[in-house]
Amino acid sequence: MKFFNKKYLSRWWCVLQTTFTSFTSDNGLKLSASLAYYTVFSIAPLLILVISLAGLFLGHDAITNSLYPQIKGYVGAEAAAQIQSMLKNMELSGKTGVAVVFGIITLMVGASSIFIEIQDSLNIIWRVKAKPKKGWVKLLQNRFLSFSLIVSLGFLLLVSMILNILILALSSKLLHFLPGITVWVINGITVGVTFIVISLLFGIIFKVLPDVKIKWPDVRSGAFFTALLFMLGKYVIGLYIEYSAKTSVYGAAGSIIIILLWIYYTAAILYIGAEFTQVYAEANGSHIEPADYAVHVKQTEVEQNVTTLPPQNPEISGKLQKPAAS
Repeated sequence: MKFFNKKYLSRWWCVLQTTFTSFTSDNGLKLSASLAYYTVFSIAPLLILVISLAGLFLGHDAITNSLYPQIKGYVGAEAAAQIQSMLKNMELSGKTGVAVVFGIITLMVGASSIFIEIQDSLNIIWRVKAKPKKGWVKLLQNRFLSFSLIVSLGFLLLVSMILNILILALSSKLLHFLPGITVWVINGITVGVTFIVISLLFGIIFKVLPDVKIKWPDVRSGAFFTALLFMLGKYVIGLYIEYSAKTSVYGAAGSIIIILLWIYYTAAILYIGAEFTQVYAEANGSHIEPADYAVHVKQTEVEQNVTTLPPQNPEISGKLQKPAAS
């Protein structure tokens, strides 16, 4: 079979090895730490906007009642309670007039910051850079892309909620016909739906945010790989949070540390997926090309001998010389 072919396995091993080597050389962990810092300040306004968008269809209470248990499953009870407290402190309820307008603007700017940071990091990883243009034009363009991703997140949350409702309805029907294996079937369907939703999210990020032209087959492969890493690693970070984070030495700040840790891990998975997308595309004869308004960035290391440099200022150079012996 193809999957057990020695040449095929060797090719995949080379792709994976190059992916993690590139992640290290591109300072992927440093980029992940930077994204974690920005996300801590953006997570509350982002969730408020996403909940508001999805709540237009299913209701605010229905969305929040479903979202908090999911957050708890990722970061634990204490960190989920901290996020819930952030959301309550930033809610616009009770505000009127100018306060509401400024509140909405603050939420939108704060929520979009995370996507601009992801865009910059993906541009670094894929070696592209936007051509110089008017600063406000580029700023508006980036914010528009960020807002479109916020809408996409709200849509994906809505779809996920609807699918969960359908799965629950299906489980009650299957329980009458297949009482022995209903749990396994429902768990399998839930995992499959989660994988598809997460893959769509990563695919949208890879396709929309960076200043590149990338083909959908390359996006699809990178999104599937990133989603697989995310779902496998979720259990690892979950075990760490469950057994190690309970004895946190940070006291009251422990929940914030857990949130930072989880975001740091997720960011690393995202950037590893971006590296894999680039390596996989090149291995298949495809290339990630810069967009019409962007250019390739080439990094070159130059070793320079300082002692051979000519003096820039003769007067300064003369002052630095030792006086002649009398």
